[in-house]
Amino acid sequence: MSLQEKIRQDLKESMKAKTAERTSAIRIIMGEFARQPKKEVTDEQVIAIIRKLIKSEKETLATSGESESAYIAILEAYLPQMASEAEIKQWITNNIDFSQFKNKMQAMKPIMNHFACTADGNTVKKILMDNKG
Repeated sequence: MSLQEKIRQDLKESMKAKTAERTSAIRIIMGEFARQPKKEVTDEQVIAIIRKLIKSEKETLATSGESESAYIAILEAYLPQMASEAEIKQWITNNIDFSQFKNKMQAMKPIMNHFACTADGNTVKKILMDNKG
């Protein structure tokens, strides 16, 4: 089952359970799907859409001085488990030869390709900046 199908199914269940906040959040995601050029979107596109919605909500919360939102928690439940800094550092140590790059930030691309949507670019950048290699 694709992530998009799971979200559709969760909307039906949420509507039956009458969980208004969850139903509302899922409807927002579904609305974003409707704006896409293709009817069916890949899991990677779904994750990108959800991340965009979370970023937007965090910016809105920052302007209002709040930090927590049930909406963000609902959206984050659909994201894959993020790789920890330790996991990223370990993979870099085992797989990246910094001598192949003019500077260590050029290693970003293979690292992000490996971790796909389970690593935050800012976290990887921080690790590379801290790396003395």
